[in-house]
Amino acid sequence: MIRFRLCPRLLRSVLALLIILSLAPLAPQPARAAPSRASVEAQFARWLEADLWPEASRKGIPRKSFDLATSGLRLNWDLPDLAPPGFPAPKTRKQSQAEFRSPGAYFNDKSLAGLAASGRTLARTHAATLSRVERTYGVPGPIVLAIWGRESGYGRAKIPESAIEVLATKAFMSTRPELFRTELLAALEIIDRGYIAPEAMKSSWAGAMGQSQFLPSSYLEHAVDFDGDGRRDIWNSVPDTLASIANYLRRSGWVPGRDWGFEAVIPEGVTCALEGPDRARPISALTDLGIIRISGRAFPEGERRAPGMVLVPAGVYGPEFVVTPNFYAIKEYNNSDLYALFIGNLADRIAHGVGPFVTPWKESGTMLRSDIAGLQSMLETKGYDVGGADGLPGYKTRRSIGEWQAKNGMKPTCFPTPDLLRAVK
Repeated sequence: MIRFRLCPRLLRSVLALLIILSLAPLAPQPARAAPSRASVEAQFARWLEADLWPEASRKGIPRKSFDLATSGLRLNWDLPDLAPPGFPAPKTRKQSQAEFRSPGAYFNDKSLAGLAASGRTLARTHAATLSRVERTYGVPGPIVLAIWGRESGYGRAKIPESAIEVLATKAFMSTRPELFRTELLAALEIIDRGYIAPEAMKSSWAGAMGQSQFLPSSYLEHAVDFDGDGRRDIWNSVPDTLASIANYLRRSGWVPGRDWGFEAVIPEGVTCALEGPDRARPISALTDLGIIRISGRAFPEGERRAPGMVLVPAGVYGPEFVVTPNFYAIKEYNNSDLYALFIGNLADRIAHGVGPFVTPWKESGTMLRSDIAGLQSMLETKGYDVGGADGLPGYKTRRSIGEWQAKNGMKPTCFPTPDLLRAVK
């Protein structure tokens, strides 16, 4: 075997090098530059050119229109839900800290009464336009006015943000970038078609535009030119705004000639778990069960023959309703039972001068949304379809609660409460 021997001087050199290498990780490293707004702005500029522009070009947006919309564009650092690259992850409120209370707080009577008074005045001011809108789309004026009032205070609310700036910021560095990227590309298409100048395209902080609060994709699908000036102007034109709202509802399934719904009374012995659009039946079949209008008046004959659905947004702790498919058309505008009820009640106030719902909203106890999610998960393990364990008790959760209660010898309440959570556990 051949052996190699190192001379003492070379051996000392090798040992010194090994010592240096072993200590190298302990030596101070060059400090990495902390992220700054300026560096993120530079990344944003590169993103616009190297990422967004190629996709916009593939979608048919000309370079001239792209430059018109994005020239001098900067990030809006004041928007919520931002996740700038290189910055610490945004702090979000823990699900366990979010509280769920009675829906009653949503229906502030002072606010509703004020909107109704303004709506009645505007119904007279715009009577001719509203009549033409109803003839064209089949949606009654009070419903259109109610949405206009709810979304933008009948056009009086300040809508101060640049839609392009909001959408570009959120497409680049929000917690939901893909959603806003789609809407940003739709906004570029709106500008390219000449419907609105970039500087006049105003939106909310969430990118909802104009008096009707359409996202750009909804604008392209539903906005209409009703005043005949060649533009779909939901920012400045009342006729365009009203007709665009009506067109949205009609395309979402609004059935002309039908109401949105009726406050009702579900008698003792009839379960609240009848709820849900997938359990629709002729309203006459609901009356056969003993369900009546709270006013005591009969359901209109045309409604009796048509399908209706039970709705109990607070279970037995609040008003009960029989609603029509038009209720769910309103929900397409904003996917919330409470929103659709707000619109329905406001429309009735405008049209008929009625007041709040007759049955009051009762307190059922405060729960954490994480507790509701836990309750939903437990019901899922028992075979119930709750619509997902998201901490929000939609109709599938409410009726599953009622069905579980009935199966376990309890009176159905169809609403999550602290007592129910303890019982299911």
